[in-house]
Amino acid sequence: MSINELEMKCRELRQLQNLIEEAQAEAEAIKDAIKAHMGDQEAVQAGEYKITWKSVKTARIDTTALKKALPDVAQAFTRETTVRRFQVA
Repeated sequence: MSINELEMKCRELRQLQNLIEEAQAEAEAIKDAIKAHMGDQEAVQAGEYKITWKSVKTARIDTTALKKALPDVAQAFTRETTVRRFQVA
């Protein structure tokens, strides 16, 4: 692939990423409108669509607090991974 072709691909990628961001923002606005309509209701039927908006509890380890309180334990259970990050700047 030539430099010109690579530059064109990067330009095309940026344009597609912008379209995705715009679509995601529009989808979030629609979700917010639906949530506003639902208020405190956890479920609503809209024609063929069943919409649910329920509270979900999760439990997660506070790694910052664990490292402060028990650094040896935190170190023993820390797993290091390597990834390749793709970025077009």
